[in-house]
Amino acid sequence: MKDFGKWTFIASAILAIGILLFWYLGWLSYLAPTVILFFSVLALAFSSVEKLKGFAFTLLIFAAVAAAMFYPQIFLEINSFKLNRLIVPLLIIIMFGMGTSMGISDFVQVVKMPKGVIIGLIAQFTIMPFIGFGLAKFSGLPPEIAAGIILVGCSPGGLASNVMAYISGANLALSLTLTAVSTLLSPFLTPFFMKLLANELVPIDYLAMFWSIIKIVILPILAGLTFNHFAHGKFKWLDKAMPKVSMAAIAIIITIITASGRNSLLSIGLILIMVVLVHNFSGYLLGYYGSKLIGLDEKSSRTVAFEVGMQNAGLASGIALEMGRLATMGLAPAVFGPLMNISGSSLATIWQRKSKS
Repeated sequence: MKDFGKWTFIASAILAIGILLFWYLGWLSYLAPTVILFFSVLALAFSSVEKLKGFAFTLLIFAAVAAAMFYPQIFLEINSFKLNRLIVPLLIIIMFGMGTSMGISDFVQVVKMPKGVIIGLIAQFTIMPFIGFGLAKFSGLPPEIAAGIILVGCSPGGLASNVMAYISGANLALSLTLTAVSTLLSPFLTPFFMKLLANELVPIDYLAMFWSIIKIVILPILAGLTFNHFAHGKFKWLDKAMPKVSMAAIAIIITIITASGRNSLLSIGLILIMVVLVHNFSGYLLGYYGSKLIGLDEKSSRTVAFEVGMQNAGLASGIALEMGRLATMGLAPAVFGPLMNISGSSLATIWQRKSKS
């Protein structure tokens, strides 16, 4: 395995040199496959190193995004079947998987740690929506793309926050509870804040968005909870398969959105990336230091930081699709997803090392 890791790192270094050479010479026909292969090989290299494993999936996402940017038509339609029709079914599968990993105990924690849950939820549904609103206003981005920034901010916490809480040694029980409760509240709060903050940019139909979230999130999660309650431990293959299926589904969703919004990304991509990074890091900083200021312990403050900074970008993408604005409102969630995984993994590693020292 060590030899495999060494050779993949060497191969990725050679490919990186190739990218620079082909870009300098203007050989675009060679540049595209080299970039895709570079990220794919680097992902294999990272997967062979324990400390870098957490970044391997994100590098595969970059490979998929590169493919979508260079060859968008492949990811838009196959034999007259529009691939964006896969997004909602894939999200339903992801949310079902989330439900199968939950139990009644996740909700019992609300009673056991009410202070952390209340602080986390207030931070979740105030910090990110209003920062998103401010960034959308001052970014100078087109209205529908700017509305996508607010949409990310109004979404509940994502599953990735639970993984980061676990890696960093934060309060995992609180993380699971906050993700579950914020997700269940999202049909009410996400449309409310979108109507309040984004209605000037795009028309927001509260009831339509409410139903979209019920359909995409709540019903699949309830189905997963029911399945877990009656069939817990009977289908161990499903427990092992669902995380991988969810990761593959996320990669497919991001690729389709990138292909759909390719032209917009080429014109405003750098600005959008900068805005998304500010949004993401603001969530970490205000979530963490706000929690410390109010009196939460170190582990719980770390948890709130992840819950606030890491949003359910997949749900935001699904809502954008349901609104018929995937190529515009869907861009910010598509950019936010991979970037939050990089920043979240880095922060989790830093806190993990700090805990051990």
